[in-house]
Amino acid sequence: MDPITPAYGATVLLLIAAAAVALLLVLIIKVKLHAFVALVVVSVLTAVAAGIPVADIPTALLAGFGGTLGAVALLVGFGVMLGRLLELTGGAQVLADTMINRFGEQRAPLALGVAALLFGFPIFFDAGLVVFLPIILTVARRFGGSVLTYALPAAGAFAAMHAIVPPHPGPVAAGEFVGADLGVVLLVGLPVAIVSWFVGSYLVSRYLGARFQVDVPTVLFGRENDGIEVDAAGEKQATRLPSFWTVVGLLLIPLVLITGNTLVNTLRTAGKISDDAVWADVLTLLGTTSVALLIALLVAIAVFGTRGRSMADTTRILDEALAPICSIILITGAGGMFGFVLRTSGIGSALTDSLSDVGLPLLLQAFVISTVLRVAQGSATVALTTTAGLIASQATEAGYGDFKLTLIVIAIAAGATVLSHVNDSGFWLVSRFFGMDEATTLKTWTVMETTLGLSAFGLASLLWLFA
Repeated sequence: MDPITPAYGATVLLLIAAAAVALLLVLIIKVKLHAFVALVVVSVLTAVAAGIPVADIPTALLAGFGGTLGAVALLVGFGVMLGRLLELTGGAQVLADTMINRFGEQRAPLALGVAALLFGFPIFFDAGLVVFLPIILTVARRFGGSVLTYALPAAGAFAAMHAIVPPHPGPVAAGEFVGADLGVVLLVGLPVAIVSWFVGSYLVSRYLGARFQVDVPTVLFGRENDGIEVDAAGEKQATRLPSFWTVVGLLLIPLVLITGNTLVNTLRTAGKISDDAVWADVLTLLGTTSVALLIALLVAIAVFGTRGRSMADTTRILDEALAPICSIILITGAGGMFGFVLRTSGIGSALTDSLSDVGLPLLLQAFVISTVLRVAQGSATVALTTTAGLIASQATEAGYGDFKLTLIVIAIAAGATVLSHVNDSGFWLVSRFFGMDEATTLKTWTVMETTLGLSAFGLASLLWLFA
């Protein structure tokens, strides 16, 4: 469904969006209404208030909900089943022990973040987070304390790579809009993403982890694992732990497949691969995130799932892994619905028109416009592409070289990262995966996303002085 012609000006639409967010927070935090119900109710009310034709409201709601579920449900389902097998057979424990032995307890959060930076190069934020979830929870359970100490550095690493570094779609689209060379965007964006992550995510997460005590959630994987099985009679039986390289090889399957997909799409965009190449189509299919995770899950079932148990037992384990994530998927889908209603109401186009001539330096203008769009409608990708399209002509007229154009792309990505809140489906994914209520998620995840984006913009501004 395409955005409608805005029924009101940007100021009124912004007030409607602000009122909708405030109502949602009151219903969830004060009234204690279930987040899924509250999101649906507020989405309907927002659609009516924003002037979406009544006949189009059901279509808008279903498009937002279904579009988000299409991206999230398969990914979370396959990822959680894979994570459950990894944890139940001791695979996650093997990874955690090896990481701890090599980096030490004090540097475990840093090691998790660095590993997430590597995995985050080709893998989208949500997919990377799902794959890393059992490792994060196992390390957190091993040492105790707040799960945020270990979760936020890894989640922040995936967020930084997804927002700033090609071949992720946001920075690629923004680079193409403003005419920046994507090779330069990659070469400059990668170190900026790493430094921004270290300052705005890793260091900040140490403070947040010490201030906010969030227990390791048990709803997804339980507690008693560490390579110990429970047989049909209910008695514990020790199992042989898989080797470190077996587990790493399993995790590399989706990484390699998704990387292949990314490379093929990048080369096709550059005209290096024919659109009719069948082998490229096959790699694209195998590297689709949900398909790649399905293949990894099938391999895990073959390697781990039949170790000392029947296929019926493995099926029961996988079935039990799916039950707790129903709420996560529904709430994430409803969060996507809320954001989609805001976008469909025309708030993006109204803001674009009103911000098209704000009289700020172009780098600051790129950051401000992207931030406003991110806060107003929730989608980082929409904020990235809309802002890049808006300032593309100004960037062309200024005659900037590739380096300054790249810094503009980074500024746009920084603005699209800050202030993740209740209209962002990623907010709900992080909230539910790590067992946080909405208020705690706003005080931790939202704060960390903001410091991450501000760090990236600060680096871009500093480099601009020497460009």
